[in-house]
Amino acid sequence: MMTNLFTTFDPLTNIFNMSFNWMSIFIGLMMIPMNFWLIPNRINFMFNKISILLFKEFKMLMKMDNLNGNSIIFITLFFYLFYNNFMGLMPYIFTATSHMVFTFTYGLTIWLTLMIFGWLNNYIHMMAHLIPSGTPLILTWFMVLIETTSNIIRPMTLAIRLMANLMAGHLLLTLLSEMNNKINFILMTIVIMTQIMLLILEMSVSIIQAYVFFILTTLYSTEIN
Repeated sequence: MMTNLFTTFDPLTNIFNMSFNWMSIFIGLMMIPMNFWLIPNRINFMFNKISILLFKEFKMLMKMDNLNGNSIIFITLFFYLFYNNFMGLMPYIFTATSHMVFTFTYGLTIWLTLMIFGWLNNYIHMMAHLIPSGTPLILTWFMVLIETTSNIIRPMTLAIRLMANLMAGHLLLTLLSEMNNKINFILMTIVIMTQIMLLILEMSVSIIQAYVFFILTTLYSTEIN
């Protein structure tokens, strides 16, 4: 039910009894060849600038100096989520990140990967992390229960945070657009101006939510190293 909660607000594309809405998550692959030009273009320049800024944040959180595989994975994840968030603001383009099946898949995959790696390689550290330093002896069992619960619900919180913020803005824009045929010209002008302001707000939300997902997954990875 959660995966189809607001499907009625999505553009429907049925060809040969097959839904092609989810094909929108692969549209960004058409932009990859731009990075192979001999002369760097503006998109490539902007991509490199953002990558450097994200790596500085990653380096500060992970306390590292050199580029490694983890930083590449998380920076790529930021760009992929930002692309899906931003493309969902375009007319008649399916917003995959506003659906639980997409966000929960990413959150659960990253969380499982970090947990399996941590428990297999840093078993003692993971066990010690369940009891914060300075905890009274009588509260140790209670802190283990709390830390275990908070750790288990992390993929759900990652998914719901991203889905709810994207879905709320799109839902408001859709509901306001339904009012244009039932009001006079003055109110229609006010509604259109409100939609423009909401659209600008959603552009910032698409960046912020991708950045929050990037920061949280990076922080989760610091706990296993």
